[in-house]
Amino acid sequence: MKSNMSLTKPEQGIALLEALVALIVVALGLLGILGLQTRTLADTQTGVRQAQAIRLIENLSERIRLNPNSVSQEVADSYITDWGDATESNCDAGCTPADLAKFDVSSWKTTVKNTLPLSDAKVFYVNDENGVAAGNRRQVGVMISWRENERNQAGTSSADQSSYLKYFHLKSKDAGGGAVSCPSDRSCHLQFIQLATRCVANRSGGASDIRFFCADGGILKLPAAP
Repeated sequence: MKSNMSLTKPEQGIALLEALVALIVVALGLLGILGLQTRTLADTQTGVRQAQAIRLIENLSERIRLNPNSVSQEVADSYITDWGDATESNCDAGCTPADLAKFDVSSWKTTVKNTLPLSDAKVFYVNDENGVAAGNRRQVGVMISWRENERNQAGTSSADQSSYLKYFHLKSKDAGGGAVSCPSDRSCHLQFIQLATRCVANRSGGASDIRFFCADGGILKLPAAP
C-alpha cells in the first residue's frame, strides 16, 4: 500500500508542472499577439495621419487655385508663413486677393491644428525659386508637423526612436537658401504646390482673335487655326 502511494505523488507533481509550463507558453503567445496588434494599430495611425496631412495640403492648394491672382508678389507673399499662428484677416465684407490669401492661410492653419495632434505648418518659397524675380515665383513648399507616439512605433530606447523618426525628419531649403527642417520632436510631411493665376477669355475680336487677359497683366492669344 505504501509503495503505491509513493509512486502516485511524484506523478501528480509532474502533471502540475506541465500545466504551469503550458500556461506560461500560452500567456507568452497572447502577449506576443497583443504586441503585434498594438504595433499594427500604431502603424495604421501613422498612415492615417500622413493621409490627413496630404489632404490638408490639397485643401490649401485648392484655396490658392481659387484666388484670382496668387502669383503676384503681394498675394504670393501673403501665403508665406512660418511655424506658429498666421496673421489673421477678416473677409466677411469682401477683401483684396492679398487679404484673401491671409484669411485662407490663417483659417487653414487653424484646421491643421484641429486635425492633427500638436500640429503646426510652414509655407515657404522653394529653393528652386532662388534668383527668380518677385512676382514670377510659381511654387511654394508646405511642411506640416505633428506629434507622434514614438514609443508605440519604435520601442522604448532612444536609439530605436531616433531610427524611426529619421524617416519623418524632413529637410528642405527656402528661396533664400535658409534651412527648412522638421522640428526634432515631430513627424512631418512635405509637399510642393503650384501658384496659379486666373485668365478670362475675350472674344470681342471674333472666333479668329480670342485673347485671354490674366490677372497678372499677361495677355495670351490663341494661335490661328491652320
